[in-house]
Amino acid sequence: MSAFALSVPVTATVAGEPHPTRSTFDVVNPATGEVFAVAPDASAADVDAAVKAAHNAFAAWRSDPAARRAALHAAADALTTARDEIAPVLTAEQGKPLAESAREVTTAAAYFRYYADMELGRQVIRDDADALVQIVHRPLGAAAIIAPWNFPLIIAAAKIAPALSAGNTVVLKPSPFTPLSSLRIGEVLRGVLPPGVFNVLSGGDKAGAAMTEHPLIRKISFTGSTATGKAIAAAAAADLKRTTLELGGNDAAIILADADPTAVAAGIFARAFSNTGQVCVAPKRVYVPEKLRAQVVEAFAELARNARIGDGTDPATQYGPLNNRPQRDRVAELVGDAVRRGATVAAGGAEIEGKGFFYQPTILTDISDGVRIVDEEQFGPALPIIGYRDVEDALARANATHFGLGGSVWGGDPEQALAVAERMEAGMTWVNTHTATSFDQPFAGIKWSGVGVENGRWGLEGFTEMQVIHHARAAKIAAQR
Repeated sequence: MSAFALSVPVTATVAGEPHPTRSTFDVVNPATGEVFAVAPDASAADVDAAVKAAHNAFAAWRSDPAARRAALHAAADALTTARDEIAPVLTAEQGKPLAESAREVTTAAAYFRYYADMELGRQVIRDDADALVQIVHRPLGAAAIIAPWNFPLIIAAAKIAPALSAGNTVVLKPSPFTPLSSLRIGEVLRGVLPPGVFNVLSGGDKAGAAMTEHPLIRKISFTGSTATGKAIAAAAAADLKRTTLELGGNDAAIILADADPTAVAAGIFARAFSNTGQVCVAPKRVYVPEKLRAQVVEAFAELARNARIGDGTDPATQYGPLNNRPQRDRVAELVGDAVRRGATVAAGGAEIEGKGFFYQPTILTDISDGVRIVDEEQFGPALPIIGYRDVEDALARANATHFGLGGSVWGGDPEQALAVAERMEAGMTWVNTHTATSFDQPFAGIKWSGVGVENGRWGLEGFTEMQVIHHARAAKIAAQR
């Protein structure tokens, strides 16, 4: 495994300048399990400085849409230029293959470009002799963006770009497991965006709490666990801050009786094990007719056995390590619990010996609802395959969860599969695919999987508040006199 070291320490960005902190914390390379860098550990005072910088920059930033468009395009150009510098940092702290890290930087830049030219405009809802009534969208103010460790740059950019485009200013806090790439983006965009418009701090729970509780923050956009999302919602309620919360998922994939077992297994496997299973909207449990279960399990198991696991810097690597030790240990715990309760391991089922947080791609069968790895979100490279009697049985079990992020149906008859998919209780459902998203496609969960919408016009509107402007006509005013 190759070693990686930062050429220079990264720094926080506040008001367009490097911002020193009194403390730092270690950053671990998940492929080696060893510390390879330190990151600034923001205090409440550091958070206060960043939020005040964002607040002070808001009035000028919101008032000049043309300047915002130009700045966002320039930010996209700067990120694209810095791709090959940022990608190795992301791989070192997150674990994903280097090519995927490069795509993540490219996608983050594309979000800035996508939202640079999007305008909400004015909507006229009445225009007659009595009145002109319009709806406009106004920015909220300083926004707190809290991003997770699985796709730290893409998810952050999906929030930052619409926030800035709408006229808000931003304070970003990445996960403490993956702070460096986001801090580096803050450094790259110094001088590209006006001072205070985009601030980046790293730190743990205390820094996050200081952000969400700060009285000058008017919007919080968070992606992460349901438990943390509930805590943020409670903190936001005290000040009636607006929130967008993209939370956990336990997506079901339902295979119908007319499906091709080999083709469907390949399609689901690629999506379930992408990013080593660390995808909120990935398939996390598969329901298959009992008559097809043996064929489907073997097709999945063969794919798992042939997967290439390794350091993300190795071009041959398909799947890297789990991002952190607690997550690797959680996957191991859930698999162990399933085996103790009678599950059969068709492939994998163990940690990979040596350094780093590696776990074998694992396929489980002879398992059903009521076992933790079926009922909970595993967020890792272990997938339960569950037999069902009929479609009604499969739907009832797929929907019997607090989660409602995504789901999919796979079958040979597209119309039948679509009819089943429409009955899944999820914010996003797919037919013969899964995790298919785009900039202009809403990304939203229901139930415990989220509040609010990201992507497209909906994502931009989420960083605004509606204002109704009712303009009485002169003739009407005269008549009132």
